[in-house]
Amino acid sequence: MQIRIGFELVYECPQPTPIILTLNVHFSRVADLVMPDHIITSPTTPIRGYRDGFGNWCSRIVAPQGIVRISSDARINDSGLPDTIAPYATQHAVDELPAETLVYLLGSRYCETDRLSETAWALFGQTPLGWARVQAICDYVHNHISFGYQHARMTRTAFETFKERKGVCRDYAHLAITFCRCMNIPARYCSGYLGDIGVPPSADPMDFSAWFEAYLGGRWYVFDPRHNMPRIGRVLIAQGRDDADVPLSNAFGPNVLKGFKVWTDEVKHSPDP
Repeated sequence: MQIRIGFELVYECPQPTPIILTLNVHFSRVADLVMPDHIITSPTTPIRGYRDGFGNWCSRIVAPQGIVRISSDARINDSGLPDTIAPYATQHAVDELPAETLVYLLGSRYCETDRLSETAWALFGQTPLGWARVQAICDYVHNHISFGYQHARMTRTAFETFKERKGVCRDYAHLAITFCRCMNIPARYCSGYLGDIGVPPSADPMDFSAWFEAYLGGRWYVFDPRHNMPRIGRVLIAQGRDDADVPLSNAFGPNVLKGFKVWTDEVKHSPDP
């Protein structure tokens, strides 16, 4: 299957403003692109790309004074298969974990392991190791938080989400990641596209999505505590310790977001005549 993916962001800047964008498809999915996901700015602005410390492709611009429109429109091939389920995936002892996974055991900006460790062990200490433990964490987070875009707050941490019991998809991911790390399971934050493919369409406007990956049985597996079910058509943009590592945009100066659109739609092919 093919999926049309893209976005349009409109900013108003009172002065020339440097912005870092993390909005291109992750390198692990670049080969699937049918149409490239080039970022376009209006007015035309020089774009400089670089790869961050987590391997994500980032773009640097200096937005001019006034209105700037940043957009991309692409198509990507997808298997059409739901997220993998591996109920027998095992949990590694910490001393057996690959060195590159260890950073994902540590606390980070939005994932305060020190404040939730005791809670995590009280909630999940008796659950089976491995996949079942991560799924138990997802089940708990899914039921513990009330979802609503009106609950969005960019500074909310995992501990605050646990206490407030409300949030958006990034808050679900941050809380689940924190619980996993407290239980000695490497977990990393993921951002990307996830449309209403294979599920009833949502009445809410399309947005970017957040989920996480846990390291079990020698590889990374997708988990999504917000939806808590295997989904079709997930397109990864970036990975990091939490959203502080991979914000979709990071502006170094005053600005106002004047417009925001995201699309993730299955391309319907016409039958052959």
